[in-house]
Amino acid sequence: MIKRKIEFYRHNLTQKDKDECLDVLSSIFLTTGEVVKKFESNFAKYVRARYAVGVSSCTDALFLALKYIGIKKGDEVITTALSFVATSNAVEYCNAKPVFIDVEEDTGNINADLIEKAITSKTKAILVVHLYGLMCDMVKIRKIADKHDLKVIEDCAQCIEGERDGVRVGELADFACFSFYATKTITCGEGGAITCNSKEAYEWLLKARLHGMSKNAAERYTSRYQHYDMEFLGYKCNMTNIQASLLLSQLNRIDKLLTRREEIAKIYDKGFANNHYLSMPDTLPNSVHARYIYTFWVNRKKRDEYLDKIQDKGIGVAVHLRPIHLMSFYKNKYGYKRGDFPISERIGDCTISIPFYPKLTKKEIDYIINSVNSIVVE
Repeated sequence: MIKRKIEFYRHNLTQKDKDECLDVLSSIFLTTGEVVKKFESNFAKYVRARYAVGVSSCTDALFLALKYIGIKKGDEVITTALSFVATSNAVEYCNAKPVFIDVEEDTGNINADLIEKAITSKTKAILVVHLYGLMCDMVKIRKIADKHDLKVIEDCAQCIEGERDGVRVGELADFACFSFYATKTITCGEGGAITCNSKEAYEWLLKARLHGMSKNAAERYTSRYQHYDMEFLGYKCNMTNIQASLLLSQLNRIDKLLTRREEIAKIYDKGFANNHYLSMPDTLPNSVHARYIYTFWVNRKKRDEYLDKIQDKGIGVAVHLRPIHLMSFYKNKYGYKRGDFPISERIGDCTISIPFYPKLTKKEIDYIINSVNSIVVE
């Protein structure tokens, strides 16, 4: 019988966050308005972007970025085989083809050395994912993109706080897309943002997230009424004031939360250092790791057995991530098979993610370490 329960994730919302939300709920305006605008401004400053646009999810952010750069039927977008399905799904939504390449053996990030081999006359963009919170080699990827006149989009769903080689997330991309899903380092349950440095793109995104309309509801109703026009066929994926209110004060302490996750990561690293039956993805000395999750790799033949046994100890677990090309949709549509991207497959087969959030207590952390070490023994 399970004697304790350590959830895989607990959010970090404080009473201040909740009070901010209550203020919005007590106000007149619940949808996109001044609170969203304030969050967008603060978020753009944090990631060193000129502009940020709040949307309903990172998936929508990816889709809007792809639509803006003109991705359409017949186009190809190079991306990683190891990510959450939302990354490649956004390409599919544009009726284009995601072209998968394999990942680095030690990090799980897209292998930049394989990108040029995948470029064809149909390639229009490179869509990278910063896995686990460690940034890809954006300096190298940007050089490849410039050489072949390609756009670059960063999926930063796991890497808001990341930095590498002195470069922040989104700094070398045309667009960067972020997630505020329930398990992210700052969260509003569901939500996302897209950043860019182009004023033209920014103004298009503001309209595209709201049907292609020239004025949003706040602009129409908070002062003397103004008529609106629908300038192009847009979408419905705007962030609300309710969501933004939950994010604002979390953003103020995002680096403090990262510091705590870094402390926990070091405790885990030390606790697992003598267990030769598990290994961790690399971190890099010239980077700021966003520490989104704590994942380790085990014997792929024993992984599922270990998952069950860790859960039997009352510890929540997850798998980050299963290779996209082995999902039924992609296998059936493109004929992918096991063996096409062996490193992505190996990581997908052997990974286990354990609880990793600031509210973990020392007692819980010690229990997790001792439990994992007693289970992963071959």
